This record gives sequence, C-alpha cells and structure tokens, in this order.
Amino acid sequence: MGSHPAQALGLVLVLCTPVAAQETGWHYSPLPGEGDRATLGCALGSTPEAYACIAVRCEDDFTTGVHIHTSRASGDAGRWAITIDKETRAFDAEAAGPYGARLIGDFSWVLDNLANGAVAYLAPEDGSDLPANHIPLDGSLYAINAALAFCAPRTPAFDSPPPARPQGSTTETLRPARFHMR
Repeated sequence: MGSHPAQALGLVLVLCTPVAAQETGWHYSPLPGEGDRATLGCALGSTPEAYACIAVRCEDDFTTGVHIHTSRASGDAGRWAITIDKETRAFDAEAAGPYGARLIGDFSWVLDNLANGAVAYLAPEDGSDLPANHIPLDGSLYAINAALAFCAPRTPAFDSPPPARPQGSTTETLRPARFHMR
C-alpha cells in the first residue's frame, strides 16, 4: 500500500504547526532545550502573544529554580509581588534564561505554596501592566514533582565500599547469597 498525497500533506501540516508555549495551566515547558526538566504554569487566558507564567525548573547545577516568564515589553527582572491563596510576599528576580527572570534569595515559600495552593497571582512592583495574572494551581503538585523527579546530582551509590558484615550475622544466615544487600 503506497503513501497517499493527503497523508503526506497532513504530516507536513502537523510538523509545521507551532507549539503553544504559553497555554493556560501546568504542563512541561515546551521551550527549546527544556524537555521534562521544567514545568510551566500560565495564567488563565494566556496566549503566545500575551502571557504570565511561573516556571519551576531543575537548574544545570541540580538546584531548583523558580522563574518568571511574561510577555512584558520591559522584561521580567525586578521586584515581584507573588500572591498565593491570599498571602502576598515580595521577591527579587534577576534576568536569566531561558525564561525572563529567576527568583533569587529564599523562595521556598513560593515553591511550597505553588505545589500546595489553589491560585497564584504575579504583580510587578514597578506597577507596569501585566496581561492575565490569575494562575490556577490545579495539577501543579504533579507537574512540579514530575519536573523535579530526577533533579539530583548523578553520583555513585557509595563513595566508599559499605562496611563489612560480621560472619554469622542474622542477615547472612537468613538470605541466600544472591540477595545480599550492600
């Protein structure tokens, strides 16, 4: 059975369709090079042209990063008020790729509340306009955990050999040799 021209045209259209990186809700970040190392939560009504998002990312050094990613013409670096479930705190963000800016300092409150809250709002403290900023947190716990699941340095199981067990110990006599745990 040969290929049909309509099938080939359909494949070309699918491959040429742009990916909406700033869609509402929590999902893997579709930005180039991010793969499953980051999750992106975007505000209701976000479009590729007007969006406000928070990204939780496994950084290159295996630390966790929280990033601001918006369509603001002035950029995302600066001071931000982040409100989660009616509690507001201020954070500084410095310019950082691949998103607009990365929160600096202690942002553990943001990370914990993004994973366990109901709704988040972003507001730049300079008072500049922000498109939509109501970010629902439905599914954020799952998305954050999935993105950070492998965010740990790759090291051997032991830096040195495990201590030897004395001969005749209970674990030695109860288990066959092939099931020894070290």
